[in-house]
Amino acid sequence: MIQSKNGLDQVGLHPSGVVHWNLAPALLVEYAIRRDEGTITRDGPLNAVTVPHTGRSPGDKFTVREASSERDIWWDKNQALGPDHFEGLYQKVVAHLGSRSALFVRDLYAGADPAYRLKVRVINENAWQNLFVHNLFIRPEPRDLAEFMPDFTILHAPGCKADPQSDGTKSETFIVLNFARKMILIGGSNYAGEMKKSIFTTLNYLLPMQNVFPMHCSANVGPNGDTALFFGLSGTGKTTLSADPERGLIGDDEHGWSDTGIFNFEGGCYAKVIRLSPEAEPEIYATTRRFGTVLENVAVDPDTRALDLDDQSITENTRAAYPIDFIGNAVIPGVGAHPHNVMFLTADAFGVLPPLARLTPEQAMYHFLSGYTAKVAGTERGVTEPQATFSTCFGSPFLPRHPTVYARMLGDKLAKHKAQVWLVNTGWSGGPYGVGSRMKIAYTRAMVHAALNGSLANVRAEVDPIFGLHMPVECPGVPSIVLNPRNTWTNPNAYDQKARELAGLFVKNFEQYADQAAREVKAAAPKP
Repeated sequence: MIQSKNGLDQVGLHPSGVVHWNLAPALLVEYAIRRDEGTITRDGPLNAVTVPHTGRSPGDKFTVREASSERDIWWDKNQALGPDHFEGLYQKVVAHLGSRSALFVRDLYAGADPAYRLKVRVINENAWQNLFVHNLFIRPEPRDLAEFMPDFTILHAPGCKADPQSDGTKSETFIVLNFARKMILIGGSNYAGEMKKSIFTTLNYLLPMQNVFPMHCSANVGPNGDTALFFGLSGTGKTTLSADPERGLIGDDEHGWSDTGIFNFEGGCYAKVIRLSPEAEPEIYATTRRFGTVLENVAVDPDTRALDLDDQSITENTRAAYPIDFIGNAVIPGVGAHPHNVMFLTADAFGVLPPLARLTPEQAMYHFLSGYTAKVAGTERGVTEPQATFSTCFGSPFLPRHPTVYARMLGDKLAKHKAQVWLVNTGWSGGPYGVGSRMKIAYTRAMVHAALNGSLANVRAEVDPIFGLHMPVECPGVPSIVLNPRNTWTNPNAYDQKARELAGLFVKNFEQYADQAAREVKAAAPKP
């Protein structure tokens, strides 16, 4: 146990119980079991159940409206909380944590590039959630812990509940970011992903001021040093496609793009494991059989403690959180060169977008601002089946600044470094959700590999008449009929009708950016 000389009193916390600093994973597992926080599964991972919160609660997330950041926040999509309400919640959280019999403190980094790294302190009331952040963020060297001074602090108190009437919240759950106080308060939810995404939101606010483009994407690198990015919301395949045995894994979810290249924000992965297959996703599957992994809401046999990854009785959003070095070909530290290829991943519930298409720079900007996908069941409370949605920049819930800030940064990076952008549909083919089937992961992998290794450079493309997308007519390992989605529908007229319906949704959604987007970008819109 290595304790920083910069203690908890710096955030006004004076605990009455014991404080455990930077414990090893095995000790945290022991504490979690003794305290009945979770279950040891047959092959080693710790499984915790977070019911009723088995996904993020975006409606309970707030940003404090204060002078230092007020002019920079995108208030149309970020809920404001007044300083007085923050102070009341802060006092409530401090009192709650201070009365616990034990606290678990973890000092960590967010950002693999030391030039842009954020020092983060997380104070948990539960041992398993302290193991979660140990797995997900970058772990400092022991020699750096004694002098550790955090830039931001998370006070994580899932057992502390808000009073909406007096605290200004919408429910008993709250996730509150205060950029002036450099503090995040989380209460009323055991779902550990709130900590991860709160730090991502924080970096999305801070890094643009340093000319670093923060991205909701995974990243990997080929044997020749060619970096690729994979943008997409949860459930679109970022983690699955980036965990490629033929390429090094830089990171699975959050990265920055600076003047020197890209870098991972995290030191771990947070993978969906529902219906995980050892054949299709061997690297991720192996982590669900390894001590040190934290599982969330996975069904476990009460007698054998064996996992049932096909069981969605608790939630569709079952998860595994593990250090990135649990993946054999992980790149340590998580940095890479400027990318050659950028993939925009979408899970199209309409079943009309092609499985792979080359985008012009103008189309890339249009689709980045649109951020079309389907919300996959379980990633947010109340979502039980895929729903078509537009999440600008493929990460609207995590953007404190206006989307055009990030779009301009993407445009500048693409132009300067000549990266090719592709649209990849990992969603439905042969019909919409409920009629068609999900795109085979083997086909998607084959298409991505062909795009990255240059096999498609000289392949003829046909242009979709509605979306204007350039679809290759052939690809190694993929039946040609799959490459044009219209050919996979039994009724082409039904396809045309559904495609025009989705195109109309694109156009309507983009109206909010019409007065700020360049003429060429607006011209890249689909034609209903």
